Amino acid sequence: MTKTVLTLITLLVLCTAVITLAGTVEPPEECVSCGMNRTTFAQSRMVVTFGDNSSAATCSVNCAVQVMGEKRGKMLKSAQVADYDSRKLIDARTASWVIGGDRRGVMSPVAKWAFADRKGAEAFIRKHGGVLTSFDDVLKETEKELEGAGQPASHGHGQSGHGGHGM
Repeated sequence: MTKTVLTLITLLVLCTAVITLAGTVEPPEECVSCGMNRTTFAQSRMVVTFGDNSSAATCSVNCAVQVMGEKRGKMLKSAQVADYDSRKLIDARTASWVIGGDRRGVMSPVAKWAFADRKGAEAFIRKHGGVLTSFDDVLKETEKELEGAGQPASHGHGQSGHGGHGM
């Protein structure tokens, strides 16, 4: 009986550890722009890397655009975003994006979700609504939202290509 109980306790501890590790995201845990927990918002988080290899981890595309605006003189080297379905980081430029739908957005009045492939985005649209779009359009929409809220947006200040974001 004691051996069975110890085995069950050990199994429970191991399962808890695996679940905990699987539920965390890359550091830092807090968004550099707003301080929100990035694990809680793992489905919308981003990591942007600049030409000098500095990077910023955010909870959402809205916070990422704010960071890009604050780093106006730095060329954007890469942008990674979480795939809505798997929570894995993917290239934001090649992701299939959905704007809108019935899911509440993160740091945004209009939701913006990224998907690793078009099929995932289309399945989301069938279930929740929204419009299939590109990263460039997501950036433009986000900049309009931030300007309307009186917050700084990137506007491409000194960054070339990819809609002024150096991508």
